[in-house]
Amino acid sequence: MKPKIETKAVKELYAIMEIVADRTEMHKNIGSQRDNWNRLLLTSVNGMTVTAATMAGLVAVSGVGVSAPVILALKLSSSLLYMAVTGILLVMNKIQPSQLAEEQRNASRLFKQLHEDIKMTLALQNPTEDDVEDAMNKVLALDKAYPLPLLGTMLDKFPKKVEPAVWWPKHYLKTQQEKGNGKVNRNGWNEKLEEEMKEVLGVMKRKDEAEYVRLSKVVLKVNKILAVCGPLFTGLAAVGSILQGLPFIGSWGAFLAVMFGALATVVNTVEHGGQVGMVFEMYRDSAGFFRLMEETIESNLKEEEADRRENGELLEVKVALQLGRSLSELRDLASTTSSLSSRISPDKEEFGSKLF
Repeated sequence: MKPKIETKAVKELYAIMEIVADRTEMHKNIGSQRDNWNRLLLTSVNGMTVTAATMAGLVAVSGVGVSAPVILALKLSSSLLYMAVTGILLVMNKIQPSQLAEEQRNASRLFKQLHEDIKMTLALQNPTEDDVEDAMNKVLALDKAYPLPLLGTMLDKFPKKVEPAVWWPKHYLKTQQEKGNGKVNRNGWNEKLEEEMKEVLGVMKRKDEAEYVRLSKVVLKVNKILAVCGPLFTGLAAVGSILQGLPFIGSWGAFLAVMFGALATVVNTVEHGGQVGMVFEMYRDSAGFFRLMEETIESNLKEEEADRRENGELLEVKVALQLGRSLSELRDLASTTSSLSSRISPDKEEFGSKLF
């Protein structure tokens, strides 16, 4: 009976692996598409804005009455272009194409990683139904963390509360521990290693994750300001273009149309050319990376029985490499933090990661 269960599990894992490979390619292609959206829309918006500002300037310096057909055509064209740009910017700032592209790049990378994990499971052990369920839950968690549709399930680009990205299922850490079970030398754990992991955990919480959450909040605040200013400036420019040449407005109409058109071009270039939304998503995902490491270490330390933990020596190697450190550097970090924790302020404390 057991071989049949294993054979069924193997077949199911191969099926899931094919789906994961398809998801990887899908997210990669959609990420490229949305990156193109950002570049093409930015080029179009800036081109339309500059054209509208130029038309408004020509009306101001023409010296011809505002009732002349040519001047009227320039005014209307400038106003229509500004209104069109305002509408496009409202949509762009809502969906943040650069952030959408970054989400899909992250999803593609994580699905590729999952594909390799499944391949390793098939190669190194006899998979069970638990492995199948674990793989399915990981796929569903990634689908939820990085949705493909723009309508309905799209991630909020301006969340009220900034949280690290979470792309792993709730039971993931428990499953990882069960896979790492062993009964040799307390499963690679000892008191010194536990203290080391506690110190590293504290450093990541106080410094690495906190720093990336802080940076995410700063970038989000900047992006909110830019997202409001862009359409506001083009809207004011449209009003100025419409009022241009009227007796009670004088030259202020041209001033509004040209000046706010120029300001809108600068704001849009900074926001979408600088890919501020992408930077926010990058920081949020970096915070999520450290959150996953923290939860992995915490879940192992909370498990009282060493045999039920992930192998301690293996975990130490993984943590060291994920932080861009050698084992000796990781141990030095833990010992330094332990000895200086009461004498130095958190601002002067060393970051855990050397990668980013």
